[in-house]
Amino acid sequence: MTQLDDYVRPIWPKRAVVTAGMPYGNKGLHFGHIGGVFVPADTYARFLRDRIGERNVLFVCGTDCYGSPIAEGYRKLVEAGAFQGSIEDYVQENHKAQVTTLTSYGISLDIFEGSGLGKAKEQHADFTAWIIRTLYKNGHLHRTATAQFYDNEAQSFLNGRQVVGRCPVPGCKSEFAYADECDLGHQYMPADLIDPISSLSGKPPVMRGVENWYFDLPGFRELLKQHVANLNASGETRAVVSNTIDEFLVAPSIYVKQEHEDSYHELADALPAHDFKPVERGKQSFELVFDSLAARDAARLVLDGAELRYRTGKTLVPFRITGNIPWGVRAPELESSTGLTVWCWPESLWAPISFTRTYLENAGVGIESLNVGKLQDEGATWEDYWCDPEAKVYQFIGQDNIYFYGVAQTALWSALPAGHEPRAVAAAGELQQSLLVANYHLQFLGKKASSSGTVKPPMADELLEYYTAEQLRAHFLALGLGLKPVSFQPKPLNPDAKEGDADPALKEGQLLTNVLNRLARSCFYAAQKDTDGRLPLGVVDEQLLAKARAAILEYERLMHRQEFHAVMQLMSDFIRMANKYWSDAIKGAGEDAEAKRSVLLNAFYLLKVAIVLMHPVAPQGTELVFAHLDLPIEKRAFFSWEHIFEGYEGFVSSEDVKSGGHGIKELPPRFDFFQRHESQF
Repeated sequence: MTQLDDYVRPIWPKRAVVTAGMPYGNKGLHFGHIGGVFVPADTYARFLRDRIGERNVLFVCGTDCYGSPIAEGYRKLVEAGAFQGSIEDYVQENHKAQVTTLTSYGISLDIFEGSGLGKAKEQHADFTAWIIRTLYKNGHLHRTATAQFYDNEAQSFLNGRQVVGRCPVPGCKSEFAYADECDLGHQYMPADLIDPISSLSGKPPVMRGVENWYFDLPGFRELLKQHVANLNASGETRAVVSNTIDEFLVAPSIYVKQEHEDSYHELADALPAHDFKPVERGKQSFELVFDSLAARDAARLVLDGAELRYRTGKTLVPFRITGNIPWGVRAPELESSTGLTVWCWPESLWAPISFTRTYLENAGVGIESLNVGKLQDEGATWEDYWCDPEAKVYQFIGQDNIYFYGVAQTALWSALPAGHEPRAVAAAGELQQSLLVANYHLQFLGKKASSSGTVKPPMADELLEYYTAEQLRAHFLALGLGLKPVSFQPKPLNPDAKEGDADPALKEGQLLTNVLNRLARSCFYAAQKDTDGRLPLGVVDEQLLAKARAAILEYERLMHRQEFHAVMQLMSDFIRMANKYWSDAIKGAGEDAEAKRSVLLNAFYLLKVAIVLMHPVAPQGTELVFAHLDLPIEKRAFFSWEHIFEGYEGFVSSEDVKSGGHGIKELPPRFDFFQRHESQF
């Protein structure tokens, strides 16, 4: 493969799994699901297929079928008479709607079933049982009696989403906090929730004791610190990931209102050993820092007795594995515990492994795949993708879920091998730590949008009434969600937009529909007019070759770091350069037939580079260009990076090479490879 000698190129894995955060089975997909997770994940999966080979890449996801949000959504609809059927029917209906939306956006998943649906259901139940038994055998699960919310009026224990209060984590701005997590991803013990209210009766619930299995997450503090150090040293992971993990690795703390400082000093000697940190500038509470959770909880009893107002801070707390919600994966019986189900968050962490196993064991047959014509890697096992040190797992998630994937999953994966001691680095045959690609919030019209908040997000299907999928894909990638929260500002849905205003959501789409479309049309129409409908073959101008090579290598570097916004800017510069070259050079050629042929040869080469690099972003339009080139090769061979620096000679017949040209399909007048939405005309 041709390359620049002084350019250090990234190292790519032998195999790769790409996953996207699983959508809950209680609703369809809104714009944040698509723009913040699925489009970036699909773009990367498509790029990896081109870069390391389609048979070496799996893109897996599915509907998250279990958990209290689904059970609560189902209960409300049934009570209102708005749904008839079982809870599984309810999830299946939402799953089908999700599949339709993903297909509309060109999301090319190799498998999209559900943790409780189809062939994946049994596979997921079996793998869940293996995970929990292994954690128990290795000494990392502990049965703990804890208090759970109970509604006396409804005479029922309450699941996580049937209790709403205020988040106890200092500084949290969540609009909704549930039993043990808020909608911004903060974790806490249920007893810490402030002002809880039952959604069943509308009254404050009480606490009743229950026993569940918990994973000893605090025991992995040092391993997680080393993990963060490794992430920072590698430079491969976005800063938001390591910074968020780091926030939970502090010692257990209690924050007490400044007004209670005198009372605190009176009872300080009755508290377990701790460090006192006075109120910092701009803050309203002083901090008490403890060596352990047990010491912190003992201190809470003293503070409660003195009726001092306080909040607990972020720290590692035991990670709940089981619960008593009926709609969930059945937990294996451990010791004398029976009838428990697995909390939805732990089992959703390993659900992508269950999907991988389902896909490989069914050889792509009889499962719900959105990637038509997938090449099968015969004989590969799930361990080849998840356990091989030469493979890599890329998990695309939202900022809110970093705690689960970056903290809990990291510790869980390291606890699974035989033996009781966690280890910092996975070895061959053991689960490899994933590379987390986390995006900040995709806001809507300048505000955080949430299905449970005051600003409702538009559904993904609704956007397709105003934009094509490829226009939206290009826009979402260019927003730079890996750097900061960004607002989605679609003009048709913005009540403050004026008639003459440009539509911010169309900026990157116009790179496709105007600039790249113009380059492609110019090449094809010129070939029909000046070279008898033949693509010229020969030696490309050295300066253009150098520009193309530089763009290809920079593109590869940016893709290795998942810097999609920079990829889009790079491609904008390259495609505009190619268009300018064509415009200037074809004018300069005048009526000189040989000069025009040389310009066209160069322009077709630039077009080839452009559509190969834009293939992950706009697969439909770029593949339409390929189809009209009418090359005697398979599509995957053309878009493969095996010939990324080369021209067309390796794709055509020897007769074409000898004659210096290849016949292409005739293009009708005013043909568009990249189309605008009908509402934009």
